[in-house]
Amino acid sequence: MISPPLIDARARLLATTEQLIYESGIANTGMDRIVKESGVARKTIYRYFETKEALVAGALMQRDAHWMTWFEAASPSGMPLPLRIQAMFEALETWFNAPDFRGCAFINAAGETGDAKGVIRQVAKAHKLRLLHHLRQVVNEAGMAQVPADELAQQLLILIDGAITVALVTGDRAAAPRAARIAAALLPD
Repeated sequence: MISPPLIDARARLLATTEQLIYESGIANTGMDRIVKESGVARKTIYRYFETKEALVAGALMQRDAHWMTWFEAASPSGMPLPLRIQAMFEALETWFNAPDFRGCAFINAAGETGDAKGVIRQVAKAHKLRLLHHLRQVVNEAGMAQVPADELAQQLLILIDGAITVALVTGDRAAAPRAARIAAALLPD
């Protein structure tokens, strides 16, 4: 059998690592399991990533790109703000009801790492800041001068992360519509 090109090995490695850490957590995903399930030799892994932490950070960066693309597409530009916010929470509700829902990979990863300045925590923080930036853009595009964009964006971030956490921890899949009702109450009449 001919080995696939190394670029394919890197892509398989990141996809497998992303899936495994989302399903089982960072601590429960050892390098042996990553090697076995990705089909990428340990030596090849270390050619791309010096440490497991660097590999996990790379997988989380990839997840950030995928997740943000999905989330931004769920509430396209041009919709009135109330409908756009509703669409965000409807997308979250659909995600919460997916059989592979395990909460926010970034909150989970940050919770597993003790080093606030470590690379994994920094990737998690960057994801939340990117989400906040998107929410600011959404509010700014609506042109609602009576609502401070930064404050509303911060509140939406808290509602989104709160809904994700409640759905994961309690199994309450109705957390998204509840958060959507709270978000709607934050908007001026």
